[in-house]
Amino acid sequence: MYLEKKIIVVMPAYNAAQTLRQTYDEVRQQGIVDEIILVDDGSRDNTAAVARSLQGVRLHVHARNLGYGGNQKTCYRLALEAGADIIIMIHPDYQYTPKLIPAMASIIANGLHPCVLGSRVLGGYALKGGMPVWRYASNRFLTLAENVLMGAKLSEYHTGYRAFSREILETLDLSRNSDDFVFDNQMLAQILWHGFTIAEVSCPTNYFAGASSINFRRSLKYGFGCLAIGFQFRLAKMGLLRPKLFPQRPRGAISK
Repeated sequence: MYLEKKIIVVMPAYNAAQTLRQTYDEVRQQGIVDEIILVDDGSRDNTAAVARSLQGVRLHVHARNLGYGGNQKTCYRLALEAGADIIIMIHPDYQYTPKLIPAMASIIANGLHPCVLGSRVLGGYALKGGMPVWRYASNRFLTLAENVLMGAKLSEYHTGYRAFSREILETLDLSRNSDDFVFDNQMLAQILWHGFTIAEVSCPTNYFAGASSINFRRSLKYGFGCLAIGFQFRLAKMGLLRPKLFPQRPRGAISK
């Protein structure tokens, strides 16, 4: 608990057996997490077995692989059902350090922002942490384009380290989102559409052989998907398009 807020960490997992225990140990060391929910998306290794050996981890196993977005949908549903006030998503591949959990939770718990991203770009950590140059260049290009199209000023849209208030997850209709990697981008676009503010904290990252990643072909598909979402957002704001992701009258819109 932090400021009487129940904090739940969710881990969307796929073939994360080698790094799960290390991530779990560091999450527990932060001392404020009430519950950890891990959703195993049909892993081909022993991710589920490792999760069962970790005290206090609530495990949910998909009978088949639903995709990264489909995994997150289950994560957030289970977190809300468990009564979470603050939900923090961190990948169990140890690419992102759990040591930022207290900082991210405090921003939400103190009412400063309802969404916090762990940015690999702030502080110049992306390349230092081993991000491939081509991936960094595409990240910067997509972020610039999306900031222009959606009127935001984020340092990156593509981090997998995120914290949300309960209000955000109760407001967004995630069922309309993709089950693939572009889910992350759709979710941020929906958050901006509904008028929620987003904070960022600088996050060191660690790229290594066991860290999850997508190949070049899927990266291209993801990039074009992100641009499509940005254009849909802009056209919806102009009243020229009504995509399902962006309802005509945003629910739960706030002004800050």
